[in-house]
Amino acid sequence: MSFAHQAVTLAVLSWKVLDRFHIGGSFAISPHGLGIAMGFLAGAWIFMYEAPKRGYPEDASSSVIFWALIGTLVGARLGYVFTHLSEFHRVVDVLAIYKGGISQLGGVVGAIIASYLLVVRPRKLPFLMGLDSAAIPIPLGVVIGRVGDLIIGDHLGKPTSWLLAFQYHGGNLSGYDCASGIGICTTVLAHGATQTITARGALYQAANGSIIGRGVGVHQTALYDFLLTMPLVLLLVFLNRKPRRAGILFFTYAAWYGTGRIITDFLRVENHFFGLTGSQWTSAVGVALSLAVLVRFALRPRGPGDDEGPIGAVPAEEAGRSPADLE
Repeated sequence: MSFAHQAVTLAVLSWKVLDRFHIGGSFAISPHGLGIAMGFLAGAWIFMYEAPKRGYPEDASSSVIFWALIGTLVGARLGYVFTHLSEFHRVVDVLAIYKGGISQLGGVVGAIIASYLLVVRPRKLPFLMGLDSAAIPIPLGVVIGRVGDLIIGDHLGKPTSWLLAFQYHGGNLSGYDCASGIGICTTVLAHGATQTITARGALYQAANGSIIGRGVGVHQTALYDFLLTMPLVLLLVFLNRKPRRAGILFFTYAAWYGTGRIITDFLRVENHFFGLTGSQWTSAVGVALSLAVLVRFALRPRGPGDDEGPIGAVPAEEAGRSPADLE
């Protein structure tokens, strides 16, 4: 083994994954589910602080959070189902969300659609200011939720030997069959490809047995997402210190986070559609739209109603007027 390879091997990340927190003899809770719940609650708390600054009455803010929760659950599940149709043969399988299988971006889209249709539009609240109120909560929820992903070993990518390779050191990996009890975890991918992970390394093979990739470990894409999203939260907090044009915060989030997902998803072992994953297609649309809006904002002089950040908040008496009247 070369010195360079030894150095890389010494630098790999490894920990024993934990798929359940056991409490007593019969009760257990998933770190993944706990991370998602804590992330949503933290985001909801910040949204309840930010939304009133932008003209949202307290009861409307509470309604947005409630329907965002429902939309998140439905959108997250449907987003996963649509990109893994081969895994679902009955309606009851689609409803079995407790078995795992959700899409984070699908959850964000579902939350926005549900909140807009059931609260924002009926009450004629300013839509862009609502999005800005959620701009910090969404990525903050991602950061917190990714901690749960790391604990259970979720979102493992392709084999690699670089210094942040994740090396398996025991436990039941999310999405893998580790039931052999001999330290071998395997998952079957689209078109019959398989990936096998052991404490000695990882092997990615096509259906015909040819080797697609091998390494001392695999890419831990949840870690990459965590590291990319933390500075985004800090940037949004900084931008939120001054009044901004309505939409600036949200479209900054969408452009940054979407670009990161496009990049990191190339390292994932996922189903592809015309060369990209479902998350990459969703992100590409979001990034394109966000950049177009941000460029338009940069080229178009600001009007009297464009500074709608937390300092330049819309008065409460105007909160019931239509977005067209306020923007």
